[in-house]
Amino acid sequence: MSDLKPAETSNVNSSGLSDNAAAGIAYITIIPAIVFLIIEPFKRSSYVRFHAWQSIFFFIAWAVIDILVGLVQHIVPSAVFLTMTVLQLVGLAIFIVWLIVFIGAFGGKQIKLPVIGDLAARQAER
Repeated sequence: MSDLKPAETSNVNSSGLSDNAAAGIAYITIIPAIVFLIIEPFKRSSYVRFHAWQSIFFFIAWAVIDILVGLVQHIVPSAVFLTMTVLQLVGLAIFIVWLIVFIGAFGGKQIKLPVIGDLAARQAER
């Protein structure tokens, strides 16, 4: 294990929190993601900004999917069983994707999600 090299982004800031840790924490909820976009020194790190933006877009997409499935349930009452099953499967898939990007961020990886990752990359460059 001694030959493992730390990720390039694992440097510890003056806050005592590494960029990897901040990027991972950004995925816990939308609140830390917003905080890391505002406070120094994290708002200067493109790595942390990317993960913060991707986290925000991810949680927005999750909410939109949840709302759309809920609307289908109310519009088509006979589809409640189908939409409940779909909602559970989509929820499981979203959780797995969230877990992958969460662990990847702590490991120094920049896993770009389809569509959301491109939006996050553009925002992080600003």
